[in-house]
Amino acid sequence: MLHRSSPRLLSLSLVSLLALAGCAATDSTASPPEPSTDTHGEIAGAAELAEPALGLTSIDAEGRVSHLDLLDESTADLGTARAPRAVHSDGRYLFAADETGVSIVDSGVWTWDHVDHFHYYRAEARVLGDVDGGGVATVATSNSSTTGGTGVFFPDSGDAVLLDTEALSKGRIEESFRLSREPGAGLVVPVGSFAAVAAGDVVTLHTADGAPTDDSAPCIDPVGTITTRVGAVIGCQDAALLVHVEDEQPVVERIPYPAGATAPRAVAFANREGRPRVAALAGDTGIWVLDTRARAWTLLAAPEPIVQVTAVDDADANLLALTPDGRVLVLDGETGALRAASLPLVAASLAAGANATLVADHQRAYLNGPIEGRLWEIDFADGARIAREFVPERTPTFFAETGR
Repeated sequence: MLHRSSPRLLSLSLVSLLALAGCAATDSTASPPEPSTDTHGEIAGAAELAEPALGLTSIDAEGRVSHLDLLDESTADLGTARAPRAVHSDGRYLFAADETGVSIVDSGVWTWDHVDHFHYYRAEARVLGDVDGGGVATVATSNSSTTGGTGVFFPDSGDAVLLDTEALSKGRIEESFRLSREPGAGLVVPVGSFAAVAAGDVVTLHTADGAPTDDSAPCIDPVGTITTRVGAVIGCQDAALLVHVEDEQPVVERIPYPAGATAPRAVAFANREGRPRVAALAGDTGIWVLDTRARAWTLLAAPEPIVQVTAVDDADANLLALTPDGRVLVLDGETGALRAASLPLVAASLAAGANATLVADHQRAYLNGPIEGRLWEIDFADGARIAREFVPERTPTFFAETGR
């Protein structure tokens, strides 16, 4: 394992201590506080930390789960989930899906967003259990790992399931509802205390117990979803739907693609968690950037072919992209111009069709190479420099950055 000391850890500690000074920390040894409407993401039995417990939680092809602590570089075995065909994460949980259901892994580390500062927690890491269904499920999460819901849609059976995320945070798998839809593509997207179910070319809104509201919207061929600080995005053939809550009621807004646009639609959105701007491939010719705050799309020309893109949405408006030959590009999010590029890192994985995935937080990007047997930490603000390279004992077939 290659290790280089990083000033990032010192800066995170200082920022965290300042945040805690501005908002009282929870003493995990004290008596539990009286219930309130704002518990800062606190869960009984969890310890509040002075800095985020960032880690890389990975699942190999056999379903064996490992967690790499990015602070001390120790590795823990978390058990075994089902052998996944796809994995989704919200920054705490990993949802490993195969043709018969979803296994849920709790990394035990998370960040609670208090808008102007954050709280950081650690609890027991474990494999929680399974949710049964037909077909490789699509999973949608919110920005909270302790409240609200988590959506699961099973395409072969048409089961639309909303899980209780608060129950997940306490180690229990509880279904808030399970609705029947026609088999096929679909989404269950949590939105505050509601959920949007996208199936059959329509999006319907439901309360947490599955009761329908009076709200619905057309959505031809719903594919792709992400939750931003503004609301939840659902990709449709000719637009994105932005679903959010105002005055305790769900609101659906339509954000059409620019008039005359001929580029392929967005089908998968990615960004730094919670930020208002998201990015998606526009086929093999460009990049869609959706600003959910401005309710506007921008189409950027990519400087070369890319296979993945994500929006950092930082002060420099960085976009990160992955090329077919395995290089990480740093792009100008306003123009698409190339700012920096790494050496080829995951060429073999991409050539073999393995699941190499690029994710970003506010200071670093992370990339896995299943064929290369590596995980990389990339300083995208410093010329796409490789800050650290890890050689895990188990192949990182799928991974997520957790604790963020």
